[in-house]
Amino acid sequence: MIHYIENDYLKIGVKQFGGELTSVKSKNTGIEYLWQGDADIWKGQSPVLFPIIGRLLEDKYTFNGKEYTMAKHGFARLLEWEHIETTQNSLKFLLSDSEETIKIYPFRFELYITFTLDKNRVTVSHDVINKNDSDMYFSIGAHPAFNCNIGDTLTFEHNENLDTYKIDLEKSLLLPERYTVLKDSQDLVITKDIFNEDALIFSDVKSENIILHSDLHSRSVKFNTGASPYLGIWAKPGAPYVCIEPWFGINDSYEKKNDFSQKTGIMKLPQDSSFNFTWYAEINE
Repeated sequence: MIHYIENDYLKIGVKQFGGELTSVKSKNTGIEYLWQGDADIWKGQSPVLFPIIGRLLEDKYTFNGKEYTMAKHGFARLLEWEHIETTQNSLKFLLSDSEETIKIYPFRFELYITFTLDKNRVTVSHDVINKNDSDMYFSIGAHPAFNCNIGDTLTFEHNENLDTYKIDLEKSLLLPERYTVLKDSQDLVITKDIFNEDALIFSDVKSENIILHSDLHSRSVKFNTGASPYLGIWAKPGAPYVCIEPWFGINDSYEKKNDFSQKTGIMKLPQDSSFNFTWYAEINE
């Protein structure tokens, strides 16, 4: 089921399955800003990444001496969420632990996601609540895909010196090598070859705001990353979209960890605590 809200500027849709944003449409121009998914290219649109980011080594991890198996990017994007509330300007959904999630992720949790419209801005807020009597370990991230063309530009608010992690294309694991993508520059041009080595993954981005824009028109999307420690930029090579992905976590490398709590980029949430992660996209025409 898809739930909709709108104001004078935008209309958005959110799928209950996956808690996934499925439409961001301008009321003024009728232009759709979110990638609409194509099974022949990439069927996703804006998956929620939880409780891991990327791929685990051999798709496995160990916690408190027990081994678990979990697929790439976790299970939140693959489950039906509960619709909690619709207001004039917001939609709220909940994903909780279940007998099935406990088998692959031994923590009790509540994950709320709230979509809010404020004029020309869509804000997406995630609240993770630890329901255990001990620390909880998790990662969370966003994966929204915005329509664009080859030759469009992502402009960071500050000059950046960015080296991307290199990824094993077969196993989606981090390799020790990095290579430079930006050197004392703000502009990352989307070329047909830029994602040939998979996603660009950065851990040292100074900018919290990134603007997606084109020389062909005056429209733009201003994206705020919510001060995430990692940032992914990705699309299928040559595809007419780009994903801007703020992450609180990262893929595994080939370095085997003895326990999930030692995973690179993992978040630790104490008993009875919560964690908030919020990003927004501002549509300018």
